[in-house]
Amino acid sequence: MAACATTYFETGRGWGARIAERNAELMAQQAQRRRRVRTPEFFVARHFDNTRLVKTSDPARVREMRVFCAAVAVLFSLIMIYGLQHFSAIEGSYRVESEKQTLEQLREENRQLHLSEAELTQPGRIDQMARQLGLAQPQPGQVVYPSSRPDSGAPALAQVASPAPAAQ
Repeated sequence: MAACATTYFETGRGWGARIAERNAELMAQQAQRRRRVRTPEFFVARHFDNTRLVKTSDPARVREMRVFCAAVAVLFSLIMIYGLQHFSAIEGSYRVESEKQTLEQLREENRQLHLSEAELTQPGRIDQMARQLGLAQPQPGQVVYPSSRPDSGAPALAQVASPAPAAQ
């Protein structure tokens, strides 16, 4: 036995018209199923008036609902804390990977700079560039080597003198 279904778009018609249409539909289906033996089915709409009913409060049910709400709130907060920790750990691992990549890039750049420094400070290369610029090796006596004792007669720009120890 099928029930009468109402959709949102059928609100223009009344219940009686919809029931009559549904009854005619069911009778047509039955005729096809039972080899032309018709058995009519009728649906009667019943209307109940519940306006006089009053809902009373149930303290046990209220207590149950409060306990349930508290349990759900605790469960929700625990799930949120777990999620926060989980996503913080994932973010930290991404940060560590980023720092590792940065460190690797800096190491590669340092290696390149060391190679460049070694290439630029080769004595043969420096000698070749000096010859291209027209420079020659110094003659004997042109090179002055600093001594550990400064010459007292030579002018000095700045001197550091340690204070003499006081006799006691």
